Amino acid sequence: IPVSSENRLADSEPAMVLELSGETPRAWPIRYLTWHEIVNDQVGAAPVAVTFCPLCNAGIIFDRRLGGQVLSFGVSGKLRHSDMIMYDRQTESWWQQALGEGIVGAMTGQRLKELPGWMESWGSFRARNPDGLVMDQPDWARSYGRNPYVGYDSLARPFLYDGEMPPYGIEPLARIVHVGNRAWPLHRVAEAGGLTEAGVTIDWTA
Repeated sequence: IPVSSENRLADSEPAMVLELSGETPRAWPIRYLTWHEIVNDQVGAAPVAVTFCPLCNAGIIFDRRLGGQVLSFGVSGKLRHSDMIMYDRQTESWWQQALGEGIVGAMTGQRLKELPGWMESWGSFRARNPDGLVMDQPDWARSYGRNPYVGYDSLARPFLYDGEMPPYGIEPLARIVHVGNRAWPLHRVAEAGGLTEAGVTIDWTA
């Protein structure tokens, strides 16, 4: 729906955002992704999968085109390294959401193309894109806006996770921002007021 028609979201609410050149900017509110985790959508000529794993706060947007076909993704209900496992309806292969990599089935070893999406506040997106589009509230009986995982972020370690803990004193459930194969804990970015490294600029606004 048009940004101007949305009046249910608070300015501080997070949303996944995609702004492709020549296309109308889009936003998918986290309040919906928390419950449904994947949205198969179309942005111009690009079929996209907007994915969000609530347990690791990982929001990633992928191009659904691979090997000459367009894949449609669903939630398997399984976890690996506390991260959501997706499946595609065409081959029923399993995919690691955090990597966009096929891990079981015909698509094992294949990688989805990650699109330059990010998470930001609804207020910021709306101010920058008054003519943009935002995902409408799904017609499902869900308590949208309520966190079904209250208390998870304060756990000492991720749910059902028995792997290696992060190095350098970083808490296992700390929020990070990642670009490619690099990542920065948000609390350290906040302390520094932002950072510029290897061509990447991350601004921090309290």
